[in-house]
Amino acid sequence: MAVGALAVVLHDPHVAGSYGVCPLYAATGLWCPLCGGLRATYDLGHGDVAAAWGMNPLWVVAAPLLVLGWLRWLVAGARGQTVRRLPAGLPWITLGVLVAFGVLRNLPALAPYLAP
Repeated sequence: MAVGALAVVLHDPHVAGSYGVCPLYAATGLWCPLCGGLRATYDLGHGDVAAAWGMNPLWVVAAPLLVLGWLRWLVAGARGQTVRRLPAGLPWITLGVLVAFGVLRNLPALAPYLAP
């Protein structure tokens, strides 16, 4: 995960075509919930939270939570502790949030705030 994040931080995804395009956006013109995620990661890696928020606000909220969870898992594993299982409903909640964000960011009234 760290190597992937480092690759994004070192290679600017704001340059057109540098990482390819989102297949959903290319086929339909709709922004998926992850559109702008690479650019947001790049901006976060350079300390520009406002620019990252403009690319993908959901990722700006989710990325630190994922990193903290991953670090907690690593530390617990290194100490030989049992890692607590995630709640059974979490995948469904995550899916619901992704679908809702994907719909909301494509609404014309909210696109200026949520679209990349």
